[in-house]
Amino acid sequence: MTETITIEPVAPHLLRSLREHVHERLRRAIVAGRFQNGERLNERQLAEMLGVSTTPVKDAIRKLESEGLVRTEARRGVFVLFSARQALEMALGRAAIESVMAHIAANRISDAEIRDMSRLIDDMAHATEHSALEDLVNLNEAYHGAIHRISGCTYLERRLDGQRMYDHAQRIALLGEQDERRQGFVEHQGIFEALAGRKPQLAEQRMRSHIVRSAKSHVRQVFGSDAEGLAYDE
Repeated sequence: MTETITIEPVAPHLLRSLREHVHERLRRAIVAGRFQNGERLNERQLAEMLGVSTTPVKDAIRKLESEGLVRTEARRGVFVLFSARQALEMALGRAAIESVMAHIAANRISDAEIRDMSRLIDDMAHATEHSALEDLVNLNEAYHGAIHRISGCTYLERRLDGQRMYDHAQRIALLGEQDERRQGFVEHQGIFEALAGRKPQLAEQRMRSHIVRSAKSHVRQVFGSDAEGLAYDE
């Protein structure tokens, strides 16, 4: 009998193009505060740091400009456009949209979807306890994505597309800290309990509080004293 030969599939991250990798590296560096707001970016220096030619760097900069993270000035160059105020404003926009989606999801969630989310919460608890950062980031995004799907608000979900890169980078930064992992899990569990109890107003309030709190923590983490004076109270 002929033995079946199996070959492991190529890891998804290896399928991405060089341009995508360069774009993500630069984007993450900006959102993590590696560059100062208003700092001029030198394409040749960036290419040397990344070990690539200037072509994928130029492509990445064009995408970063469309995302609002850099600006290009004629005959002057490319400048970083990311401040503590902008980061907080992006988070407030996300909080407004996602809290509404949580409200709607609490009215629409089915028993089967509650069971699915309960399993997701169990997986998040395990990842939180074992400090599995990559797993926890992925589970975090799956959790919010599940609420989006349950809400059925495809229009509102598209409004979030422009800042997913910020949300992803924020999760990586915050979930690297033990206290944040635990606090985030408690908040996610609380949102789930409101959804499972079909309490739309509570789900909305808890989602808004979770996003605003974590965003303020990230702003302080990245910008330090520059974040003072940007208070937002519920």
